[in-house]
Amino acid sequence: MGKINAIITGVGGFVPDYILTNEELSRMVDTNDEWIMTRVGIKERRILTEEGLGTSYMARKAAKQLIQKTGVDPDTIDALIVSTSTADYHYPSTASIVLGKLGLKNAFAFDTWAACCGFLYTLDLATSMIQSGRYKKIIVIGADKMSSVTDYKDRSTCPLFGDGAAAVLLEATEEENIGVMDSYLRTDGKGLPFLHMKAGGSVCPPSHFTVDHRLHYTYQEGRTVFRYAVTNMSDDCAIIAERNGLNKDNLSWVVPHQANMRIIEAVAKRLEMPMEKVMVNIERYGNTSAATIPLALWEYEQKLKKGDSLILTAFGAGFVHGAMYLKWAY
Repeated sequence: MGKINAIITGVGGFVPDYILTNEELSRMVDTNDEWIMTRVGIKERRILTEEGLGTSYMARKAAKQLIQKTGVDPDTIDALIVSTSTADYHYPSTASIVLGKLGLKNAFAFDTWAACCGFLYTLDLATSMIQSGRYKKIIVIGADKMSSVTDYKDRSTCPLFGDGAAAVLLEATEEENIGVMDSYLRTDGKGLPFLHMKAGGSVCPPSHFTVDHRLHYTYQEGRTVFRYAVTNMSDDCAIIAERNGLNKDNLSWVVPHQANMRIIEAVAKRLEMPMEKVMVNIERYGNTSAATIPLALWEYEQKLKKGDSLILTAFGAGFVHGAMYLKWAY
């Protein structure tokens, strides 16, 4: 028996219908389209507005589309993993809700929590599970309802975030030189002061005080986060490229986390990649956290061909960061 590796065999995605434009945001806070576009490159973002619907709804929609597109038998799915920072509930896991709604009979499900780097970390984890030989088919979902943790009175953060979900099917293969080839993942534990939610966890449980003082929203020191993101994503990509002999001539695509257009451009410049070989959809979706990378794959799927070399890279709260080398399988 040959060496087992993991390949992506399909992508499904979902974004809500409601479009929150910069023009509408400028009526809520002191901002405007030019300011937002110049600093972050976001024109609009999708928002899940329906009452009583959370991250699991979008994750389920993405996974359902994935199952339909690939034609995979749901009973053959071994595991379903949802990466999210905006779980429906503290418990049970969002993944368990998705699994229940999809009716997967032979799978187990759990959530991972690594902020905007969650999809990357989870894809690496699921790859290891498949390489172990114990699992053959795993659904990996990145999904976040960032509108639920965004303060629409804070002009510095409210233009940044949107809602969305995307799912990939990861399968075992013995074919050589295809699938997840390499990854470089790191965590810098010094990131807490610069990007976090101040209340709602076990350190500072919800109370009248925390609600009154608007402590249940994303807090970010933008300049510091920007600097760390540019440095780490660029360095991580450079390490992966050097380790695997990748350069602008043999690299097909860069798939960066969609947090800020200037970060994306800095990463592309470091790799000497032209922007037409960089997957970008930030202008229409904003930062959907764990969903940004799979949503980019979903949107660009038609442009991908078997054997294409991709570098995926992300950065998030923690700080968590990393890059992955992937060879497209279909």
